[in-house]
Amino acid sequence: MAFIEDEAGADRVEQALGRPTTLVPWPVLLETHYVTLQERGQAEADRRIALIKQLNVNIAWDMDESTLLTASRLKAERRVSLADAIIAAFAIRGGAVLMHKDPELGALTGLLPIEELPYKSSVGSS
Repeated sequence: MAFIEDEAGADRVEQALGRPTTLVPWPVLLETHYVTLQERGQAEADRRIALIKQLNVNIAWDMDESTLLTASRLKAERRVSLADAIIAAFAIRGGAVLMHKDPELGALTGLLPIEELPYKSSVGSS
């Protein structure tokens, strides 16, 4: 989403997306689609999925038992969302760096290499 919406950190995401070794687990597509569907409608949600599928990246559509069990452990022990647990499990199993801008993923510090992008500032927060 940072790349698509040209948010802070978009340049770093663009660099990663230019490498065919970049892993994009299927929950990233799921979250991109449903968030866009809620905020901008069906046509834009479908356009964004098509855009991601055209990138020269490795989309991980299949989840094996080992990745499933890793995600389960992360969900149970670190209390992250199900999608975040699955995405992190793919990163762990693939030996990848988890690039994100989700403060919730701070719970995974020390378990895998993490690259935090600048977080969105909350409007009206004190």
